[in-house]
Amino acid sequence: MTVTLTPAQPEVESDWRRLWRDYLMFYKTKRDDVVFDTTWARILNPETDMFALLAYDGDRAVGLVNYLYHHSFWDIEKRCYLNDLYVHPDGRNLGVGRTMINAVVEQAKSDQLKQVYWLTAKDNTNARALYDKVAHLSPFLKYDIHL
Repeated sequence: MTVTLTPAQPEVESDWRRLWRDYLMFYKTKRDDVVFDTTWARILNPETDMFALLAYDGDRAVGLVNYLYHHSFWDIEKRCYLNDLYVHPDGRNLGVGRTMINAVVEQAKSDQLKQVYWLTAKDNTNARALYDKVAHLSPFLKYDIHL
């Protein structure tokens, strides 16, 4: 498989929507169309720090990574939160996930950010096998208050 990465642009919106919907289904959740519409508009808006890359095998979209930049109280430089990483089953174990992570890391370096980080489910063993190879596992736990 030869993987090419394409940044978000109007021509790939249907692929982005399909892959993000698949990602949300993997985590047994869904979002209303207004969230898809708003998120896509933010990704395309050069004034926001929200981005997406799609991975293609030929003309078939097989991967998606959504990420954003944000400030931190602890550093001057921004950080990159890798919000969503999804590889379609047809592209798994073929280097697609690693390629997308590497692209985000290289972009963050180019933009002089301090860190790239992400969360995943404890039981997401397939993804964690890759993550353990490319990053350090943080000792922190996540707590939520849903409003």
